[in-house]
Formats: sequence, structure tokens, C-alpha cells
Amino acid sequence: MNIQDEIIEIKARNKRVELDKAWETSKTRKLLICIITYIFVVITMYSLEIVKPFINAIIPTLGFFLSTLTIRFAKNIWIKKQK
Repeated sequence: MNIQDEIIEIKARNKRVELDKAWETSKTRKLLICIITYIFVVITMYSLEIVKPFINAIIPTLGFFLSTLTIRFAKNIWIKKQK
């Protein structure tokens, strides 16, 4: 493999890594996980015959969403302390 091919391969890999990072922090991913979490919790609560599963399922879904905000905040503090 020559240097030109290696550079092309490295650039392609870097692009994939950038897209993976973008996906991990995207609003689309967070929304999709919230929807999946909500549906799963509703099904679980419904099968356990918990009262008002459609309303009660909002709490763990909101908890997940808030944790994504908190983690980013905590990550930024952690990064600053590591420098």
C-alpha cells in the first residue's frame, strides 16, 4: 500500500469516527432512545397492571433525557480538571 492509499484510508476512517461522534450526541439519537424507552416502560407497566401506564412512563423517560444533559455537563467539568 502506498502513502496516497494510506492517507485516503485514514481520511475515510476519520470521517466514520466523526459521524459516530456526531450520532452519539445528536438530538435524533436522544429522541429515538426516549421514544423506545417510553414504549418499553408503557408495555412493562401495562403488563404489570400499574395504574395509568401512559402517564407514569413519562417519569423514567424524562429521567433518561435529563441524564443525557447532566452527563454532558459532568463530562465538561471532568475534562477541565484533566487538563
